[in-house]
Amino acid sequence: MTGFRMALLGLLTCLLASCAPDGEVAAIKKQASSATPIPSATTNLISGRVGGNNPVLAVKIDDTEPARPQIGLREADVVYIEQVEGGVTRLAAIYSSKLPPKIGPVRSARISDLELLEQYGKVAFAFSGAQRKLRPVIDQANLFNLGAERESAAVYSRDRQRRPPWNMILDPKALFNRAAKRELDIAMPKNMGWNFQKKVSIGEEVIGAKVRWPGARYEIKWSREFGGWLISQNGESKIDASGAPLVASTFIAQVVSITNSEYGDKFGEITPLVATVGRGEAYVFRDGRVIAGSWRRADPASGTLFTTESGEEIAFKPGQIWFALVANAPDIEYPPVAEPSESASPSPTK
Repeated sequence: MTGFRMALLGLLTCLLASCAPDGEVAAIKKQASSATPIPSATTNLISGRVGGNNPVLAVKIDDTEPARPQIGLREADVVYIEQVEGGVTRLAAIYSSKLPPKIGPVRSARISDLELLEQYGKVAFAFSGAQRKLRPVIDQANLFNLGAERESAAVYSRDRQRRPPWNMILDPKALFNRAAKRELDIAMPKNMGWNFQKKVSIGEEVIGAKVRWPGARYEIKWSREFGGWLISQNGESKIDASGAPLVASTFIAQVVSITNSEYGDKFGEITPLVATVGRGEAYVFRDGRVIAGSWRRADPASGTLFTTESGEEIAFKPGQIWFALVANAPDIEYPPVAEPSESASPSPTK
């Protein structure tokens, strides 16, 4: 606030306190409001939601039944659903506009995370650990390794109300405090290749959709009440640990290549490699509609572009964005087609 405006507002306060004439007060209010425009609420560059543009944090979160309900998912700007060993899913949550007090349960990193996250810049990457073969690859990646193997118990703690290994919880504030002491230059938000509009008129009206992996299923249903997509997982409503339902303003089924990687888990399962560089089909769900199109990403450092079949950019709705990284197109539920009534039938020819 400029010194001029501060003095002006101070004068206004004094006048109001001394019961200045209404006309004089109104004139001073008008002058004060025009001296320096009051900025509008900040919107986050990644999600378009109201909030700050703070350094980007990426957190790996377990997505199996023992981990639910997850903690701090409502505050994520973006949530990616990824396939891991056994065909089940794990989440990569991106935070920038707001940090919750706790996030979890935190689980281990995968090779696909490195390519996926690079489009955001050199982010702070929080995870519980990684297999030995993958650790040097993570250290060489374009991110800051702030995993539990390197940080203290003040950053990663155990929730005694949950069973291990589904009980590791991150304190993001403590994580950033430690990062600040090391003067880490963590990436700030930027345009990710997508932009935002409050309303669009393109696409087809839908009721919901299902996306599938070998060992998991997600379902979305349009909700006018919440103004977004209510999410279910394996037939159960997906809620945050706070008890609130998780609602996606924009939900994207991004069809990607999923192949075997050179990595595996301790049980002998092969780790999938989810390719997010390249191009493929995309189905963007927003405002009770689906917009069919495609995605493309030129290289790991580039953002991901989403366009219609005619090549126009698809605008996302401001708010939390969910990406389902799937090998196949979603099963979409459309509204039933109304049967023509008898009164609508053509009259006989005279």
